[in-house]
Amino acid sequence: MQIVNNSLNNTANVKNLSGFDEHHPPDPKLIDTCVHCGFCLSTCPSYRVLGKEMDSPRGRIYLMDAINEGEIALNTATTEHFDSCLGCLACVTTCPSGVQYDKLISATRHQVTRNYPRTLPDKLFRQLIFSLFPYPRLLRVLLVPLLVYQKLGFSKFFRATGLLNKLSPRLGAMESILPEVTLESFQDNLPTIIPAQGKQRYRVGVILGCVQRLFFSPVNEATVRVLTANGCEVVIPQSQGCCAALPEHQGQTQQAQSLAKQMIDSFADTNVDFVIINAAGCGHTLKEYGHILADDPEYREKAENFAAKVKDAQEFLASVGLTTKLSPLTDKPVNLVYQDACHLLHGQKISVQPRQLLRQIPGLTLKEPMDAALCCGSAGVYNMLQPEVAEELGQQKVQNLLNTGAELIASANPGCTLQITKHLKLQGHDISVIHPMELLDYSIRGVKLKI
Repeated sequence: MQIVNNSLNNTANVKNLSGFDEHHPPDPKLIDTCVHCGFCLSTCPSYRVLGKEMDSPRGRIYLMDAINEGEIALNTATTEHFDSCLGCLACVTTCPSGVQYDKLISATRHQVTRNYPRTLPDKLFRQLIFSLFPYPRLLRVLLVPLLVYQKLGFSKFFRATGLLNKLSPRLGAMESILPEVTLESFQDNLPTIIPAQGKQRYRVGVILGCVQRLFFSPVNEATVRVLTANGCEVVIPQSQGCCAALPEHQGQTQQAQSLAKQMIDSFADTNVDFVIINAAGCGHTLKEYGHILADDPEYREKAENFAAKVKDAQEFLASVGLTTKLSPLTDKPVNLVYQDACHLLHGQKISVQPRQLLRQIPGLTLKEPMDAALCCGSAGVYNMLQPEVAEELGQQKVQNLLNTGAELIASANPGCTLQITKHLKLQGHDISVIHPMELLDYSIRGVKLKI
């Protein structure tokens, strides 16, 4: 602890502030479960890139404890180490002591948001993110100038010259992962209720997401087709909005709670057996609604009941089983590598199920990458807030995927897909990154892929 104190107290130009407030600080009992063994170090992506003890889970837990005890301040020096965490939760999977680091870093981020005044540029950039991305209707309006921007070639210009990145690395990082705006981005092609094909087995709700809805609408459409083909009546409430993953992961307490309540209300009278989500980060947050709204007497029980119904699409289908015939995706055998999204693998403990489904597609051989549990660097909006670390992780992830020799990459999270696609292009590779639900949909419909 003395080493920590000396390191932080000697940091120049640090504005010292009071510590955590009394509203759910990091739980000392959870902190005390950490025995500082160091098993987390090798699996922590930020530690592997930055190489600093305080940028590891163990180091951050030291900081949380010291701030709780009033030994050090919540200031610029401490906050930067909390900000460097991707929230990938690989340490939770690795820890032999069962430390609930996910709860600790979540509580800390909410404390940081309330009690640490960020610089004006940082505050404005974060405000841009939180005012835009969780609101798909507003985001759709802004797609018009974005479409013009792309069609006039500005995107190619900035990416080729790196000019925007030089002016602002964060804005450059945001621009570099922007997907192509298409006419599909402006359309809502899914009705409120889609009947099951054949005998109905289940009645399920489907969450459309925000980025997923606008930039990956074919994934949602494929998900609905796969569900209906396997005996599910699908319900899509039109009042649904953001799942709250983005603000919750970044400590925006009130916004996260408000969005969670809206989501719960939108499914209140649907009488669905399950609520299906096809985006890893969203699914993890949806399953945490009981925790997010634990202090709300009106919504506490509703949140717990809602969360109990949430299933990742792959998790659900692996559990209930496929009832439709699957066809080969190509006329020859094809090698595919499945990319484990962190909030599926570590957050929801879903890893076997996607592989079980993909192996049922005839002619498909599944390859396993080295370092499969390493985060790709997307981590929600991390690749926009911490672009330097995210860049290195993206390069490593793509290289590991390419080393498998796979001809296709499967990714079950939009952020991962954008990050991996970006670094594939930067490394000069034209390999498709496809959601597993799309692959199942192609296989069910007999659609052949061109590889």
